[in-house]
Amino acid sequence: MQEVIDKYNWSRLNSLQLGRYAEYFTKMEFALYGFDIYMPEIDAKGIDFVIRKDIDRYYDVQVKSVRDLNYIFIPKDKLPLSENMLVAIVIFFDGKPPSLYLIPATAWRQPNALFVSHDYEGKKSKPEWGLNLSQKNMPLLEQYEFSKIVRTL
Repeated sequence: MQEVIDKYNWSRLNSLQLGRYAEYFTKMEFALYGFDIYMPEIDAKGIDFVIRKDIDRYYDVQVKSVRDLNYIFIPKDKLPLSENMLVAIVIFFDGKPPSLYLIPATAWRQPNALFVSHDYEGKKSKPEWGLNLSQKNMPLLEQYEFSKIVRTL
């Protein structure tokens, strides 16, 4: 049992390492479901990779990672609320394998306790789409569990 706990000791990774792990983990999960994965040459538009299953269906994917349950945000200029944009959320709890969720960007069109919009008018911060990750909001997030959503693509 000790070996498993050491394997999932996410706190030993710095933020860059954790983010990179989340991206690779997400890509491999898509590969298991038969998707082709394409990497952009430049990450200027907030797209970490593109997936395709059929010749005429593709999705842009942005991956966000977080330790425990915290607030996640994505600048609005990096996340258009389009039908082919997906946000993969990877949550890391020490001692456990990562939890993966797949959220269509269109989910932010209907804000609720989980999905929020902040425009910060007159402030220094850029407008952002947010995700309030908390125990209270976990039931709202569960419908976006990766294996449930990936089958619908």
